[in-house]
Amino acid sequence: MEWERSRAVVPRFEWLETAGSTNDVLREAATGPDAAGWPHGAVVVTDDQTRGRGRLGRTWLAPTGKTLAISVLLRPAAAAGPGAGRATRLPADAFGWLPLIAGVAMTETVRDAVAAASADRGGEDDGTGGVDVELKWPNDVLVSGYKACGILSELVAEDAVVIGAGLNLTLDEHDLPTLTSTSLLLATGRRPDADAVLSGYLSRLLDLVDRFIASGGDPSASGVAERVAAVCGTLGHEVRVELPGGGELVGVAERLDDDGRLVVRDRENGEPQAVAAGDVTHLRY
Repeated sequence: MEWERSRAVVPRFEWLETAGSTNDVLREAATGPDAAGWPHGAVVVTDDQTRGRGRLGRTWLAPTGKTLAISVLLRPAAAAGPGAGRATRLPADAFGWLPLIAGVAMTETVRDAVAAASADRGGEDDGTGGVDVELKWPNDVLVSGYKACGILSELVAEDAVVIGAGLNLTLDEHDLPTLTSTSLLLATGRRPDADAVLSGYLSRLLDLVDRFIASGGDPSASGVAERVAAVCGTLGHEVRVELPGGGELVGVAERLDDDGRLVVRDRENGEPQAVAAGDVTHLRY
């Protein structure tokens, strides 16, 4: 595949036949002697990642040719332009929105893929084919409650971030890494157009990031907060959060705060608590 549509929407596109971790490859390139050759929006992609990582140090493995590992380099200061003042550069606390922006971009793209498959087979009038696609805070894209994509954001320099995404394209039921996983093929019954999916994700991601940067990292003014809320299935649901330092929080996920943290109203004491990181489980009774 030549990836013509995907190459057209980014300044640099590198396809690797195999890679240990596309995030590692892009981090080394973006901080190495040829860093200037890797601009804001540069992308590294493979369908054979052998040492992929998830959040909290978890490993991520998949059969060759059935998933996409996608890493995108974001340089907010460079994107703001050489004449930009501090007001148009991202403050440190705004970086927490970047993985959520990637989550929105991927969720909307997967929804498009589901709608296209539904239209091909004369599906539901609303274009969903009866398939729900939502973002589980902070970094998973779920299709009918099953994980189709995970996102890992890494700060690789003072003002450089690598956003990694692992998308299950054509895994069948024998390939799934967990009982809570799925793929676009399994969800729709159709093999997705990989270039259409990838280009859709990249164009949405960079457009949203550029809007966010232009607003100085204001999630409301940029429209980012509204877009996240529109796709985030965690909001309004009873959740259990396994906190990084141990312990757990159970309650209703009410909203996102100005830093993109999940605000959960504790079921025990009724107090709202902002969560910056943690494993979230949607509780269903």
